[in-house]
Amino acid sequence: MATFDSFCQSLEKLIHQYEHENTLLKVERDVDFDIVKIFGEKLSALSRAKNGLNDVTELAYTTAEHHPYWNLLYNSTEIAHTILEKWDDKLTPKEIDDIKWSIDELTKTLEKIKTQN
Repeated sequence: MATFDSFCQSLEKLIHQYEHENTLLKVERDVDFDIVKIFGEKLSALSRAKNGLNDVTELAYTTAEHHPYWNLLYNSTEIAHTILEKWDDKLTPKEIDDIKWSIDELTKTLEKIKTQN
């Protein structure tokens, strides 16, 4: 049975093959969690932020609403998504209103958490 380590070793060989052909790749490996990320030529700080936020958003969308921090995570990711999508553009009045609403939700949730402690 193949292990994640053996997969990574095979992947490293493939990556080196493409690097010898001058394909720009960036590889990150998190050995503690068996995660490998491969980034191609279009990698930018903004694209990495969007990609990482997608992982956080998945947690926010799949976490049960009864978790005390769910609303904090959910509204924070909603704000971050809006900001990253508009990074090189202006926020519309509706987007600003949506951000303000999310901030109000964050404030309410923090107050609720504070009273429970």
